[in-house]
Amino acid sequence: MSAPKRLLIAFLVILPGLWLATGQIFQVSAEIFAIRPAVMQGTGILAIGAMSLALVLAMRPVRVEGLLGGLDKGYRLHKWLGITALIAAVIHWLWAQAPKWAVGWGLLDRPARSRVPIEPGTLEAALRNWRGFAESVGEWAFYAAAVLILLALIRRFPYRRVFQVHRLLALAYLVLVFHAVVLFTFDQWTQPVGIVMAVLLAAGTVSAVLALFGRIGIRRRMVGRISRLAHDPATRVLEVDLALSGNWPGHRAGQFAFVTFDAAEGPHPFTISSAWKGDGRLRFHVKALGDHTRVLPTRLKQGDEVTVEGPYGRFDFVDRHPAQLWVAGGIGITPFLARLEALAAAPERRPVDLVYCAAAPAPDFVVRLQTLATAAGVRLHVLASGRDGRLDAGRLAGLVPGWREASIWFCGPAGFGRSLRHGLGRLGLAHGRFHQEAFEMR
Repeated sequence: MSAPKRLLIAFLVILPGLWLATGQIFQVSAEIFAIRPAVMQGTGILAIGAMSLALVLAMRPVRVEGLLGGLDKGYRLHKWLGITALIAAVIHWLWAQAPKWAVGWGLLDRPARSRVPIEPGTLEAALRNWRGFAESVGEWAFYAAAVLILLALIRRFPYRRVFQVHRLLALAYLVLVFHAVVLFTFDQWTQPVGIVMAVLLAAGTVSAVLALFGRIGIRRRMVGRISRLAHDPATRVLEVDLALSGNWPGHRAGQFAFVTFDAAEGPHPFTISSAWKGDGRLRFHVKALGDHTRVLPTRLKQGDEVTVEGPYGRFDFVDRHPAQLWVAGGIGITPFLARLEALAAAPERRPVDLVYCAAAPAPDFVVRLQTLATAAGVRLHVLASGRDGRLDAGRLAGLVPGWREASIWFCGPAGFGRSLRHGLGRLGLAHGRFHQEAFEMR
């Protein structure tokens, strides 16, 4: 089981478990209006807790990368926390509204309200005075957050709009924090669930404020200028060389950075395709896969200012296996280009095979790739799917007989990677030997 799945399961067990430990749900009768406050408390805790943790992950915390196996895995967890928050919030809203609907339809009788008296002038009394307002703004913030989360999950929704949507989500979150603080059962703040919620809400609030002011990843940003551009219309790949003016910390082959070519579009993640030589220069290969990347060849020019944030990622070829097998699908060749450059400068003794798959590999690029592979001591296998057919696990095992002793590093289309991983698993691939970057930021 992957680290993001383990952490998500832990979250779904621990936070509701702490709420159940308060005994609130067990201290009421089975009547709907008696159960309602307790269930709303539990679902509200889960919803705002998941949103809080999702916002913290959106800050791209480098220290968390080690726990998750890379920032790409962190974004996968961020996505599922968002889905969890949406589901819990919808259930929370239904428990708030459905009993009222049932009363209006004559299906239920509204019980007489009874409130425990509270000493005037206390914090609890002040919070109770805000309850009506908190319920009202919380309902509207829920509607806004639900729509924004759904838009962010729709893949056809433009990336630049998702960038803007996340800022609006941060604003909706701050309103929901107010809603949660006012309506949280007061005596539970001193219990474990209250302490955990206080930490989550504080961390989420700081993260939301940073997001609203565009401060995500600010300490890892620097400015550079385009020093070279090369576009191949046949493969629709744009090669971009940058000269950075800041103090780039260096990167390991296989890592990626967020690059902002257009401030209105926002940062996009691209794998760094050059090894670090300490000269402040980076190279990216950008494939025309969407509206933004399609127009870059006509909009970018030498000397343009670019913002780079990073490096990030754990797709770094670090392991202790006696051999490595690399599989690249199309533009997934980029991390291997950086690793080939690094190995050419500092060779390793273990054998490495690189299998490059593309629909119709450009001859000039294949020559360049072979030159790099030879200098790095890597065996290169080039497969043109249009001519040679699609690579599968059985064919890969026949192409590289020593694959069982190797760790396998894959970069390319997600479905292609899953197919290879499952196929090799059926052939006996040991657990933990298949490395695949989940380059899906939503």
